[in-house]
Amino acid sequence: MSGWRAVAASCCALGLMGALLLAGCAREKVFHRESYVFGTRVDISIHGGERARADAAISAVLREFDRLHRAYHAWEPSEVTALNEALARGEAREVSPELAAMLRDAQALAAASDGLFDPAMGALIELWGFHTDTFLPVRPDPAALAALKAARPRMSDLVIDGRRVSSRNPAVRIDLGGYAKGYALDRAAAILREAGIHDALINIGGNVMSLGRKGERPWRVGIQHPRQPAPLATMPLYDGEAVGTSGDYQRYFELDGVRYAHVLDPRTGEPAHATQALTVLARANPHAGVLSDAASKPAYLAGDAWREQTRRFAIDHALRVAADGRIEVTRALRARLEFLVPDEVTLLD
Repeated sequence: MSGWRAVAASCCALGLMGALLLAGCAREKVFHRESYVFGTRVDISIHGGERARADAAISAVLREFDRLHRAYHAWEPSEVTALNEALARGEAREVSPELAAMLRDAQALAAASDGLFDPAMGALIELWGFHTDTFLPVRPDPAALAALKAARPRMSDLVIDGRRVSSRNPAVRIDLGGYAKGYALDRAAAILREAGIHDALINIGGNVMSLGRKGERPWRVGIQHPRQPAPLATMPLYDGEAVGTSGDYQRYFELDGVRYAHVLDPRTGEPAHATQALTVLARANPHAGVLSDAASKPAYLAGDAWREQTRRFAIDHALRVAADGRIEVTRALRARLEFLVPDEVTLLD
């Protein structure tokens, strides 16, 4: 039977977050604020200290999130859309030092993933209707899709000379959606540390970073089950670590019984179907947020070869829920997890 369903959920990929944070509030001093940015819900929690200091620090982080959202939005007027317009005309454009650095970093990540992480395919995202906050359950025009696949825009087409950016391929359209939340996590951590905040949890739509501890114990987060309204497992998250998940259960539509999610495979031009969810944990480093965001995408797209992709990014803590519901997890991450949904798991090195 023909039918469709569209979902653009802003719920967290890492579930139980609110419950885990708030359950201890009666016993411990946790300052918590929610907002909405990057098309998703943002939660910031700070443990200890004075309310005025915590409020000021959280406000500074939310202002930075708003700046990043306005500066690097992929389809509302921004520095990125101005760059895309120039590239489509075959012109070079001088960008901000920050954007130039982000593009160079994204190029390196794309190369490390053998092109599976590809922020140059904004036109493909738009063609599938995911280049908006609301989308319709419609497959792209076959001729337009074939033409874009033949053009094969990729990050390696960009030429970045200082702040001057051009492209060898006019089909390149930059969309930093698979990078920006992780970048924002790193910026938030820097702002909080500069403000003297040492214990905090930052959650941007399921991309999560921890600072310090929640009192006498580490912060604890949950990994959302992709097919059940409950967490699959919980785990501690230590100082400076970040977790990111790519899945088919937040932004997707269903058409004639087939689920089409927003994580697109640049090789096929289609949504990937081999994986329901892929979670990675990046150990503490100055770019843990970016790594947790970017590295989950190529692993998700790689299907059964996902572990090869996580190794490319030196990630030892990762979990995959395959399309058939099989759960595969690295030994390093399994040692941390407390599974809440009984199921068999396959351990990988």
